[in-house]
Amino acid sequence: MSKWKTEQWFVSPWNYEPSVTKNYQFPEKVIIHDTTLRDGEQETGVALKADAKIRIAELLAEAGVHRIETGMPAVSDQDERAIREIVRRKLGPEIFAFCRCIVDDVKLAADCGVDGVVVEIPSSGHLIKYAYGWPLETAIKKSVEATRAAKDLGLKTVFFTIDSSRADMPWLLDLINHVATEGHMDGLTLVDTMGVLSPGAVAYFVNNVKAKFPDIPLEAHFHNDFGLAVANTIMALSLGVQVAHTTVLGIGERCGGCALEELVMALKLLYGIDTGVKTEKLFNLGRTVSQLTNHPIPVCKSVVGQSIYEIESGIPAAWVRKLKKGPADLITEVVPVRWDVVGQSEVRIVLGKGSGEDSIREWLEKCGLSATQEQVPEIIKLVKIKAMDKNSLVTEQEFREIVKTVTGK
Repeated sequence: MSKWKTEQWFVSPWNYEPSVTKNYQFPEKVIIHDTTLRDGEQETGVALKADAKIRIAELLAEAGVHRIETGMPAVSDQDERAIREIVRRKLGPEIFAFCRCIVDDVKLAADCGVDGVVVEIPSSGHLIKYAYGWPLETAIKKSVEATRAAKDLGLKTVFFTIDSSRADMPWLLDLINHVATEGHMDGLTLVDTMGVLSPGAVAYFVNNVKAKFPDIPLEAHFHNDFGLAVANTIMALSLGVQVAHTTVLGIGERCGGCALEELVMALKLLYGIDTGVKTEKLFNLGRTVSQLTNHPIPVCKSVVGQSIYEIESGIPAAWVRKLKKGPADLITEVVPVRWDVVGQSEVRIVLGKGSGEDSIREWLEKCGLSATQEQVPEIIKLVKIKAMDKNSLVTEQEFREIVKTVTGK
């Protein structure tokens, strides 16, 4: 057994080749800062009531997330009530609130009893000018005032630079320097608000900031507009960034952000980094968030998709049928991760257009039915026709009817 092959998973040994890993600078511990209750709720149409927020916070805590960003108490009475109740329950993770660079926002967060605040400011000159209508000095002034207030109130303070991935680098570094020297920050979030960084550009971003501010702990908050949020977050972590911002299912504004479940599993299996998140809790966590937010989960979604342990195609079905009769670890020949690692149900053969003889024999046994060798091809044919007619899988009842049609039983 090794990092790449255990009884529970089987990934590529190439992930652990010294030539691949030699330049990694992962932190001693990766901190998961989950923003589902704030950034996730910014997904169009999502409006979480206080009870729903509390329930999600409980599940995040049960899963072992290290920090929970509970929302902006200034947004609504419901948000404030939820934050106060989550704090009161002492769930285990550090509890953060999100604040604009407004001193009163910070004071309200402190009054809610949170451990820390994420204090945001626009950091690209064009956004400051066109979206906010401020001179650049205003962004500096507000950032210094709000972060200093947070320090005075005893809050762990994370400075959050909106749209920093499209900022002029010298200006961005100057803004950060003003806050670091005149205000306060316990951590600095590198923010790709529009999801427009490539992995190579992430390295440029991290290295420039680390060179200027080597002693400030860094956090990664990357959006998913080009489908790279998880990859970009891993790139940042591999360069020494300590905290990863995530949301369950990757929900969030526009295309969402870094999916908690995908990041945790990739780090554990592909990089050998155990974040401490209980992976067996991920499926239920994802399903619950889906229900509470009305966010549908694609059936093929990594980790939490309903169909990722359903096997339809004939050749893989034959593999499953054979491998299930052998040692338990052999099933990873056909699925890279055992279902119980992520809290899913056992791998199963389903019936559809791609089904072959092994699929039919599996279902005959499952249903306590029989057919001759000559009858099986006709059953396969009718299963394929039914699946194509309905553009879906064939149900057990439909299969029984097909068998009865062919065999008369």
